Amino acid sequence: MSRKVVRSSKFRHVYGQPAKADQCYDDIRVSQMTWDGNFCSVNPKFLAIVVEASGGGAFLVLPLAKTGRLDKSYPLVSGHTGPVLDVEWCPHNDNVIASGSEDCSVMVWAVPETGLIRSLNEPLVTLEGHCKRVGIVTWHPTAQNLLLSAGCDNVVKVWDVGVGQAPLSLDELHPDAIYSASWNQDGSLLCTTCRDKHLRLFDPRAGGTVANELPRPHEGLRPVRALTVNDGKLLTTGFSRMSERQVALWDMRNPEEPLTLQELDTSSGVLLPYYDPDTNVVYLTGKGDSSIRYFELTGEAPFVHYLSMFSSKESQRGGGWMPKRGLDVSKCEIARFYKLHERKCEPIGMTVPRKSDLFQEDLYPDTPGPDPALTSEEWLSGKNGSPILISLKDGYTPQKTREFKVNQTLLQGPKRCHEGTPHGNSTLDQLSEDLKRLQATISQQEERISELERIVKK
Repeated sequence: MSRKVVRSSKFRHVYGQPAKADQCYDDIRVSQMTWDGNFCSVNPKFLAIVVEASGGGAFLVLPLAKTGRLDKSYPLVSGHTGPVLDVEWCPHNDNVIASGSEDCSVMVWAVPETGLIRSLNEPLVTLEGHCKRVGIVTWHPTAQNLLLSAGCDNVVKVWDVGVGQAPLSLDELHPDAIYSASWNQDGSLLCTTCRDKHLRLFDPRAGGTVANELPRPHEGLRPVRALTVNDGKLLTTGFSRMSERQVALWDMRNPEEPLTLQELDTSSGVLLPYYDPDTNVVYLTGKGDSSIRYFELTGEAPFVHYLSMFSSKESQRGGGWMPKRGLDVSKCEIARFYKLHERKCEPIGMTVPRKSDLFQEDLYPDTPGPDPALTSEEWLSGKNGSPILISLKDGYTPQKTREFKVNQTLLQGPKRCHEGTPHGNSTLDQLSEDLKRLQATISQQEERISELERIVKK
């Protein structure tokens, strides 16, 4: 009689633990947009959620400690004229967040250390250059002040936010709408998926030259998502011809066949992958799903090992993942997902069961910290740098507000940059408005004088 051997893994018993009711964020009108985005971003200080807003687009920024029921009059970050489609916190400054919108613009915001006391309407910088809605914004993982944006105009732009310019604009690389864009761990390569069914891996500094390309990683018609994992491999999620959801792992040195391809279920929601390079664990969530699957990646077949699944009764509209430095290491928490319901946000911690209360070094290798490895100029000139790592042994304390350096010329005016070039001047605009009002007043006074003269003559 053969005996089945169970694969040994320290993550085999990882379980999801929802937060208690008083630790959730309630009475939040989560965005109803049909865009396949997360609508949420979180860091060790703040939680940002895209919400429904009349007359434009807005998102909510809450200090992590502000749990419970939200006051209806709570201030919003509102400056877009169209619905917000994506938000992401800067990895090198916990008080800076970027947003992309249907109004074709990208805005970068500075949030006060204590959170919002009143609604925030003036962005730090507005970046204009896309001609259709911007559904993807993602910061560079190692270089300071670099922000990528992409959307339905088939264009990828890399902005140097500090000077408000887009030194890289890839206009001809994608023939159709871009579904996803993600950097590799050191930010030397970018991985994108497109409506033309192709996956592209390339260095955006190489003038749009594609290093590797997969023509059809999945056969289905629905959107494909992709990200890079350790050892230069690519993980993709998509659909089969029979509309079954799939997850696949690819080695770009031999892209003809996937290393592994697994079929999961027949749900219709696009699977959004999240990869933790410290543990080699991948989490899959989907809009409309009520579950989170997690897999461990290894170097030998079958490469992608199913671990377990967290299930709940309510489906999710999106969600965000806490960076590793924001987790509770004393509870052996290796990931935390902020699940968006229709009217609330629920934190779900992924925990490895351990009896010891000591710091578990095997679960928490040194992880990327908030310090950038490169300046934007260094990266643009061709230099690459690995993330600067920090230890979590004594926990992580969020640092005080870091200065976000922006060219002063951007702060003297409407803070708008079209293709990175500042235009307009708030002082001249104000003087022009004052002059118009003065001319109108003079005209009214002249009419009044003429009327009085007619009365006197009579």
